[in-house]
Parts: sequence; structure tokens; C-alpha cells
Amino acid sequence: MVRKTGSDRIEIINEETIFTFQEICERFGVRGEFIVELVDYGVIAPLKENSAEEWVFDAAALARLSRALRLQRDLEINLPGIAISLDLLDDVQRLRRQVSLLDRQLKQLLGD
Repeated sequence: MVRKTGSDRIEIINEETIFTFQEICERFGVRGEFIVELVDYGVIAPLKENSAEEWVFDAAALARLSRALRLQRDLEINLPGIAISLDLLDDVQRLRRQVSLLDRQLKQLLGD
């Protein structure tokens, strides 16, 4: 279940919940064509590749959609820019996790 909070943030209640194409449009207040464009640019991905009306999305897609909408609204970034920005942000997050893991391993090896 997803619940909007006062600051336009989306709180994921259950990460196993799936959302239909229509539910996403309604919850985020966006046109269906916009969701199709986000899928075309690889910003979000439906769980199964079928017709748009039958698409379902998981909680991770909703979180990514929320970030995409913030980038568009706050920075006025176009769709290709959003796709690249989110990929770069994901890479940074992954690299930070790796550095943190390596730092912990190094501390263990050095006995800290």
C-alpha cells in the first residue's frame, strides 16, 4: 500500500504490493502517456511486458517514479535527462554501499 504524506512524498507501506497502470496515474496525478514515456526511456519498468493498460508496477518503480517527478518539477529536467540522472544517482548509491562495505572489511582486517 502506498500513502501520500503532506510533502508530496510517497511512503511505501508494503514492498510486495503491485500497482496497476491506472492506479499509478491516479496516485501521482499524471497522464497515462507520461507513464508510457517513462517506460520507453527506461526510467521505470513494468513487471511484465504486455500492453500498457495491463502493466503492473512494484514499489521500487513507484519510488523511482517519485524521484523522476521531483527531478522534473524541481529542476525542470526533460525525460532523457531524468533517465540519465536517475541512473547516475543509482550508480552513486551503489558505489557508496561498496565503499562502506570495503571500509568495514578493511577495519576488520586491521583490527580496528
